[in-house]
Amino acid sequence: MNEQRILEELLSLLEQNSVTIRAEALGGSGGGLCNIKGQSIFFVDTQAQSADVAAICAEAVSKVVDIEKVYIRPEVRQFIEEHCNNKKG
Repeated sequence: MNEQRILEELLSLLEQNSVTIRAEALGGSGGGLCNIKGQSIFFVDTQAQSADVAAICAEAVSKVVDIEKVYIRPEVRQFIEEHCNNKKG
C-alpha cells in the first residue's frame, strides 16, 4: 500500500472520529492536529510530501482514535505504530 493510500485511510479514521479535515498551503511543514473552540481540526499541508503528511496524520490518529478498539487495515496499523514509536524513542 503506497503512502498516498495510507494517508487517505488515516484521514478517513480522523473523520470517523469527528475531526474536521482542512487542506491548506502551509509552506511544506505537513500540517497537524489542533483544537479550535472545542473542534478538532487536522490541517493537511498541500505543499508537503504525502509521506510527511501521512506521518503527522498517523500521530494524530494515535491521539484521537483508540486503535485497539477499531478495525484498521494491517498496513495502516503498522504505519501508525512505526511512526508513533519513532517519536517516543
